[in-house]
Amino acid sequence: MPNWINRLLGGGTNAPAEHKAYGTQTLVSLSQLGAANWSSRGFASLANQGYARNPVVYRCIRLIAETANRVPLVVSEGGRRLDEHPLAHLLRRPNGRQSGGELLEGVYAYLQTAGNAYLQAGMVDGQVRALFALRPDRVSVVAGQDGWPAAYDYTVGGRTTRLRQDGEPVPHVLHMALFDPLDDHYGMAPLEAAATSLDIHNAAAQWNKALLDNAARPSGALVYSVAGQNLTQAQFERLKSELEQNFSGAANAGRPMLLEGGLDWKTIALSPRDMDFIEAKNAAARDIALAFGVPPMLLGIPGDNTYSNLAEANRALWRHTLIPLVVRVAEELSNWLAPAFGGAVLAPDFEGVEALAEDRAQLWARVGGAEFLSDAEKRAMLGV
Repeated sequence: MPNWINRLLGGGTNAPAEHKAYGTQTLVSLSQLGAANWSSRGFASLANQGYARNPVVYRCIRLIAETANRVPLVVSEGGRRLDEHPLAHLLRRPNGRQSGGELLEGVYAYLQTAGNAYLQAGMVDGQVRALFALRPDRVSVVAGQDGWPAAYDYTVGGRTTRLRQDGEPVPHVLHMALFDPLDDHYGMAPLEAAATSLDIHNAAAQWNKALLDNAARPSGALVYSVAGQNLTQAQFERLKSELEQNFSGAANAGRPMLLEGGLDWKTIALSPRDMDFIEAKNAAARDIALAFGVPPMLLGIPGDNTYSNLAEANRALWRHTLIPLVVRVAEELSNWLAPAFGGAVLAPDFEGVEALAEDRAQLWARVGGAEFLSDAEKRAMLGV
């Protein structure tokens, strides 16, 4: 009969076990360590495991998308800012379902989760009248004979629509992609780079939850110590059923167990402190924040805080993560839409960002103190 301890622990009938007999005592050695289980690296899996289930990933993406969306994109033509312009109206209300802020927030979030963001231009009489965000996992590149994208296939509900790139006055699709050294067409998201740390963080949370469900201590094993005898199949099934029904789960924590003759309870000596899951979880959280470019201090993650205060950490977030992201998206939109709007360009306006007020004050002081510059040159440098 297969060893009942292996079966009680969930192993198969062929599970390897090493037995060493010394008189009437039996030593059972569970020695093989299985390979690590990693989540799939597809967009749907990462979005489910990360954005939908991990609070660190969720907060990083929301923080980046919502904060970057606070920066307005202004329209200028010939160096003059134009608040009343067809392009400005389009950005304020890109389609009948979304506002401009909602559309751009989705663009920023898709870049963090998928590494790609797609916008489709709605054409009416040869003019761009609407903008629509496309879900990245539903879009695939159709390469031309030269290897560059000639069209994009958008698949939803089993139906595929081909969006060609030879449209006038602009291509039908704008594809924004973060750099991926191993892919010619698609980008790599920060969430993909943080996938290993994401699995570790989720596994630590699952471990803690399982520990709470089992009276906040590791499980153990029932040892049948009668020499030369084994439990019958009926005895094993009854014992296993009683353990699952009466002694597992948080509701049965601390419930006394009545053992019959020949049975002894042996606790497996693995404690959370020995495994150090708390520190491993915090280290994984810091790695996730690092991949997204968010200072851990802003997320409340304990550990090696590099910045002396929250204001300094917030400025670092803007300088190293948000400003490059907003500038890139503005340039991509401007290059795509300018031919349809008489050459009008888009530029981010950072003047209203409170976190950058100190940087702006220092810039104004430096330019104002440059006596060799005329007032017109100073205004040009400051963009006023």
